[in-house]
Amino acid sequence: MKKGYWVVAYRRVADEATMKNYVALAGAALGLFGARLLVSPTSVVTALEAGRQQTTVVVEFDSYEVALAAYESADYKKALAALGPGVERDFRIAEGV
Repeated sequence: MKKGYWVVAYRRVADEATMKNYVALAGAALGLFGARLLVSPTSVVTALEAGRQQTTVVVEFDSYEVALAAYESADYKKALAALGPGVERDFRIAEGV
């Protein structure tokens, strides 16, 4: 079974308190799905080519289907709502090889 990954680049974070609240809620929600943080918001990122220097997060799941289910879960939807309009991000769910 191929693993699933969330790849998230944060373009704008207007309020750090909002992010801390989201991280707490999201961490609890994703723990129910066996999520593993591979790249944390504090990791060093080097942008190359057309890339942008942005906070980047990568989360691994046991499968692509589990990654999708985690995103659609009620608990994660609560975390997502906590972000509000002050956070802009590029969010992708990808299937591993």
